[in-house]
Amino acid sequence: MDHLSLNPALVKWRGHHGLPQFDQVKDEDFATGFEAALAAHEAEIDAIADHPDEPSFDNTVVAMEVAGDELSRVSALFWNKAGAHTNENIQALEREIAPKMSRHYSKIGMNAALFSRIDRLWETRKDLDLTLEQERVLERHWKGFVRAGAKLPKEQQERLAKINETLAGLGANFGQNVLGDEKAWSLKLTDEADLDGLPPFLLDAMQSAARERGEDGGYMVTLSRSIIEPFLTFSTRRELREQAFRAWIARGANGGERNNLEIVRETLALRAEKAKLLGYENFAAFKLDNTMAKTPETVNELLRSVWDKARRKALEEEASLAGLIAEEGGNHPVMPWDWRHYAEKLRERMFDFSESELKPYLQLEKIIEACFDVANRLFGVTAVEVKNVPAYHPDVRVFEIRDEQGDLKALFLGDYFARSSKRSGAWMSSFQAQHKLPLKSGLQGELPIIYNVCNFAKPAEGKPALLSLDDARTLFHEFGHGLHGMLSDVTYPSVSGTSVARDFVELPSQLYEHWLTVPEILTKYAVHYQTGEPMPKALLDKVLAARTFNAGFATVEFTSSALVDMAFHTREPADSPMDVQEAVLQELGMPQSIVMRHATPHFQHVFSGDGYSAGYYSYMWSEVLDADAFAAFEESGNAFDPVMARKLKNNIYSVGGSIDPEDTYKAFRGKLPDPGAMLKKKGLAMAEQLMGSDA
Repeated sequence: MDHLSLNPALVKWRGHHGLPQFDQVKDEDFATGFEAALAAHEAEIDAIADHPDEPSFDNTVVAMEVAGDELSRVSALFWNKAGAHTNENIQALEREIAPKMSRHYSKIGMNAALFSRIDRLWETRKDLDLTLEQERVLERHWKGFVRAGAKLPKEQQERLAKINETLAGLGANFGQNVLGDEKAWSLKLTDEADLDGLPPFLLDAMQSAARERGEDGGYMVTLSRSIIEPFLTFSTRRELREQAFRAWIARGANGGERNNLEIVRETLALRAEKAKLLGYENFAAFKLDNTMAKTPETVNELLRSVWDKARRKALEEEASLAGLIAEEGGNHPVMPWDWRHYAEKLRERMFDFSESELKPYLQLEKIIEACFDVANRLFGVTAVEVKNVPAYHPDVRVFEIRDEQGDLKALFLGDYFARSSKRSGAWMSSFQAQHKLPLKSGLQGELPIIYNVCNFAKPAEGKPALLSLDDARTLFHEFGHGLHGMLSDVTYPSVSGTSVARDFVELPSQLYEHWLTVPEILTKYAVHYQTGEPMPKALLDKVLAARTFNAGFATVEFTSSALVDMAFHTREPADSPMDVQEAVLQELGMPQSIVMRHATPHFQHVFSGDGYSAGYYSYMWSEVLDADAFAAFEESGNAFDPVMARKLKNNIYSVGGSIDPEDTYKAFRGKLPDPGAMLKKKGLAMAEQLMGSDA
């Protein structure tokens, strides 16, 4: 590696307990950093492939596990910046780096000498006396090579590499276009009448949004979910709700240079071609081969079963909302920009509380404390905030995660507030994954450095950040992912933490959400931001009673998105993906009052990279698992039952991908679940068993 031109802060992390020194890294360092790190990794791979000795697990697999440490570090810093605090320079480099990284890994995947060594180990694996974890690591590498085209003829390998390179560039552009549309649109409100119905917490957030965008006065509606959703909920100005809603669902479909429709068309065509090259009927079959679900048929069976029940429930909900509109003298049907507004009114009528009444009890600071307290009660870890440690943005907070003996287990960074330099949504990622292997730097293993990114509305100066119940669930969800990374206790990096099957990765996060609404947690941490008084028991009881309210709407929003995702990746590519979306929704009988949670032009899970392509269903698959898993605690009579908590930690949160997910779930629960517990949690009807031992 050319250390003369490389900023050492990119690869030698000497901050607090090995944290990157973010304040010493500049945007212009990344181009040189990638160039040097890619070259170093290529040299390491060539040395492994050309090793003079016969292949062994150590000289081939372990060597590959620790190769590319510098590239991992440069990449972790860069992709964090690209997602959480980007700018035009970073975006330009992202468009260049994404295809370059794809070319790099395609070259490794098609290195015949290297694959020959892996293949020989795979063929003789029964004679190698491997541990279960080592078998899983070897299998991951071997399958990775095969799925990268290692067994294809040279000409097809070259075509596959070109497809992957093009897809990487398309994914980068897709995400940037969505962010561009989100940044470009805003609705400034200055007339007092335009603010009718908006509660103080939302006015504060809209005022802060206006200031962030350079406006001294007035209130601004933006396309940040933490502003747009409450605006659609509380605004009495129907024409403004419609205007904001249409902008929200048009992200990525506004034409011009940020138009994502052509990107989607090309992406789907290339994915279909890739799957055929690798011997699969379609891209969904290719993606699902390494999951618990295994086949598109199994996924569609689950989704269709839930869809029918959710649609019936949603139509009942729609009829109730139509009744409210008629009561007010309205003569219009329930439209998508009406749903949240009238659902809030209906909830207030049915359960005698509103979101605005609940929000003063859900302070961000207290919900963070609740997250940490649950982790302490379940897993014995404690979070200690460290002040005055530079992070990648002034809003980011740094915590040490320590075990019962006080030993450092992980570093955790929390990035909670929306900003225009951050892509929408919420996610967990890592700067460094846990493992126990020696590195050439002299380190023996690595501490996990995990971060959560959210997009909560930033409050006005001196005021606390107040969350909705959905926001609070999001915080718990992402910290559940974080714990999956921080509690990891494996030897090999490739099976660390969240390196599990896509339809298993959401289990630790969705399961963790359940503890938010455990009464003793809400009672302790849901305290009024002004008085410090706990949420009144009457209000708490109403919140718990209303958990399945609006379930038809939420499930239709999600399931329609998942079914469209599956259709895109099982059907022959079409000239107009939007025609496919429309056809699927018509076949389903999609209510006109509800839209997909993620319409195709801004469906970042599926098109901003291929992480959840043919995989958006996995949230529901994991929900089947998480509902059944939490039922184990309910059956024990103690939400913090120490025996179940120990089994949960040892079999789910700490083993990463070192054990087959079916085996590890059965080790925790004793069996695989069916959707019954999930449907019961949602307030939907029971369904016949879909997930068995062959799922």
